[in-house]
Amino acid sequence: MDYKALKYFHEVAKLQSFTRAAESLKIAQPAVSMAIKRLEQDLGLMLFHRRDRQITLTDEGSRLYEQAQKILQTMADAELEMAELRGLEKGVVQLGTPSMLGSYHFPPLIMAFKHRYPSLNLSVHEGGAWQLQQMLERGELDLAIIESGDIPSSLEARPILREEMLVVVGSEHPFAEKPTVNAEEFFSEELVIFRPGYFHRRILDQIAERAGIEPKISFETNLLPLIRAIVKQGFGISTLLKMAVENDPDLRTLSFEPPIMLELCIAWRKDGYLSKANQAFVDFILENSTL
Repeated sequence: MDYKALKYFHEVAKLQSFTRAAESLKIAQPAVSMAIKRLEQDLGLMLFHRRDRQITLTDEGSRLYEQAQKILQTMADAELEMAELRGLEKGVVQLGTPSMLGSYHFPPLIMAFKHRYPSLNLSVHEGGAWQLQQMLERGELDLAIIESGDIPSSLEARPILREEMLVVVGSEHPFAEKPTVNAEEFFSEELVIFRPGYFHRRILDQIAERAGIEPKISFETNLLPLIRAIVKQGFGISTLLKMAVENDPDLRTLSFEPPIMLELCIAWRKDGYLSKANQAFVDFILENSTL
């Protein structure tokens, strides 16, 4: 069924006049008459009674009029939504972020983005950087925060954050007054670290493998408050970004020797459609990047 013919039919039925419908649609009357005639031929039904310059709907025409109202309203809603998306009046940003950044780095940025674009919605998914990268490649996320190293060719990425991975110990721990620790010293301690799949865990596993050391892992958890509580109680040490531990008087931070720097990127699929809403979020994050 032709959308234009359905629109013409609806206008004629509403105004009960081919002439008035043509004027309302701003087209010539013969074009309206021909469109209605073709629609009746396509359907094999008579839609109007035509008597002495007056027209009324047949029973079949009345049924079609009810459906036409619904169809035309749905099309109008769709056109409006597309227009609003072009104007960034509506849209959803689906972002995947590691828990540490989701808890400490992104909240003020998300609030600032929401203030700039109040009609856009954000859906934030927490996970490990490797898990998020896989979800992004499968099309389950629009955007994700991943490590800058070994980015696959299927993804486009821009660096947004460069931070030092710090050793975190309780205030009473023997390391608390040291300026740095090396890998051997760190791995000699009981550790509380993230589960496999998170960027901190991957880097620590690589360091341990290169040093030929078997880490003494006492606790594996992705819950930041639990990691901090365990470290404060002296049951292990960990490594976190500064944003997760600053302003906590019961924790001390020190650098690895040599320092370990971590670079994170915002990424999306090269072959995927980056919506206006997602592009606005990428631009906003890059605008507020520390790099």
